[in-house]
Amino acid sequence: MLARLLTRSLRLWTTLVASALVLSACGGGSGGGAAPPPPPQPPPPPTSAELADASRFGSQATFGLTWSEIDALARQGAEAWIERQFATPVTDHSPLVADLVRRREAGEFAAFEQDIEYLILSRRLAWWHHTVTADDLLRQRVAFALSQIFVVSDNVDDLIVNPFALSGYYDMLLANSFGNYRDLLRDVSLHPAMGIYLSHVNNRRSDPANNTFPDENYAREVMQLFSIGLFELNIDGSLRLDTAGQPIPTYSNVEIREFAKIFTGLSYGGPNAYFGNPAPNFFAYMQMFDAEHEPGPKSLLNGMVVPAGQAGEQDIEAAIDNLFNHANVGPFIGKQLIQRLVTSNPSPAYVERVARAFNGDTTGVRGDMQAVIRAILLDPEASAAPDANSYFGKLREPVVRYASALRQLGATSDDGYIFNTGYVVQELGKQHPLSAPSVFNFYLPAHSPAGEIASADLVAPEFQITTSNSVVGMSNLIDYMLLGDFVTDAPPPFETVSLSYSDFQPVAGNVEALVDRMDLVFTAGTLDPATRAAIVSVLSDIDDPNIRMRIGLYLFLISPDYVAQL
Repeated sequence: MLARLLTRSLRLWTTLVASALVLSACGGGSGGGAAPPPPPQPPPPPTSAELADASRFGSQATFGLTWSEIDALARQGAEAWIERQFATPVTDHSPLVADLVRRREAGEFAAFEQDIEYLILSRRLAWWHHTVTADDLLRQRVAFALSQIFVVSDNVDDLIVNPFALSGYYDMLLANSFGNYRDLLRDVSLHPAMGIYLSHVNNRRSDPANNTFPDENYAREVMQLFSIGLFELNIDGSLRLDTAGQPIPTYSNVEIREFAKIFTGLSYGGPNAYFGNPAPNFFAYMQMFDAEHEPGPKSLLNGMVVPAGQAGEQDIEAAIDNLFNHANVGPFIGKQLIQRLVTSNPSPAYVERVARAFNGDTTGVRGDMQAVIRAILLDPEASAAPDANSYFGKLREPVVRYASALRQLGATSDDGYIFNTGYVVQELGKQHPLSAPSVFNFYLPAHSPAGEIASADLVAPEFQITTSNSVVGMSNLIDYMLLGDFVTDAPPPFETVSLSYSDFQPVAGNVEALVDRMDLVFTAGTLDPATRAAIVSVLSDIDDPNIRMRIGLYLFLISPDYVAQL
């Protein structure tokens, strides 16, 4: 990057010096006055290599970039693009949900025959619209990655029927994507959607006389999944071993019981709040009711003891600090974010660099999510040239493939809304945001499919939902989109979504140019020669440019070269 900037600056400097020499040789112009210097020359357009690098970066940092967005990114550079994205205002989902609810209640949507339909669909419609159209591309992508770590799901009744339950939770993830991990962990712990999903809302203190004790569900998962994991880690993500060569557990049932005491006394917040309230309020964080909070000291991780006599909120803050400052958090969370954005098998050195960024080595602030994102996306391993013999890359999951296609193919509609219920995607691709079958997401970070990947001691998490059915299902979905004009499954009156193809129509008359453009946009210049030859062979037999373009897009989007994000 620095070399490219220096080269451009040198070219501009050379042009200006040459112009000055010409003016000097000509006597400085007529009339005795100095002639104005010529306007500075624009920098040269990005090279093919720079465009390919920008496309690859975009596949890691966003749900996909159009050709013009790739060109703009190549001109400004990845570092500058990231900083501009950090400064781009957040696009929340709940305001659009609120507008849909208001319009339904005003009788605008006759297609929704029952109130339950809009209650269920509103947050899904909003997710797809903002994911495809929002300007805060990086934030939306990071929030989706976080939603696969801090999992809640609409397979719980109270979360599916209230349109603000999961849209509000997602907005919380958006708000914290560029903030601090400590705030993220606290907000996750206190959000009513998580309180319902992992059952620590209305979690009462112990009552030994009646043989009742605090629910341990959230206490277990906040350690296992949201912060430190099962075993102690070195800073590079490798397991720490005891003297017998065995992994060292990070916690035991004792710590689970102690953390369960921490998360007692919480119920829904808002006006007229009281403990035991059965009616969820998704417009406020959960509120502490000390009368139902477990009294006494609590023994947490690494020998920390929360003293007796504190208010419940103080106990929670102390517990969040205890988790946040554990040495595992940087490598544990950092590696999962690398897997979600860049590659399934980051090297230990890559994990360590990201973990050190989390620890504050680059900014002096522990848990700085912006530092973590910079470290992930700007790491030399993320930007190194793809190597067919390396273990770099990841599988594009169904949601990313479909959302990227809508973005990169210029989805548009008469009313400006790119709505989709997502149920067809979920049925064919076996995935949908905030709809995982369990708190363990749709797939595990350590999943290793049988065969060459497992034999090489590698992981490929997304393969856990990759079956013959889902492979065929996604191919059919792309067929429906490109050849059947079934772009989304939005209900009336929102079913008018179409694709514009504006990036590809100008070159559709030339097979080689069309394949070059598709290779740049979808596969960042990494298209295998054999795949290219097969696509060119098919497209060369099609005379109609529009049909050729659609067939070409279909072949690209179902190709292994595209499905494997390198």
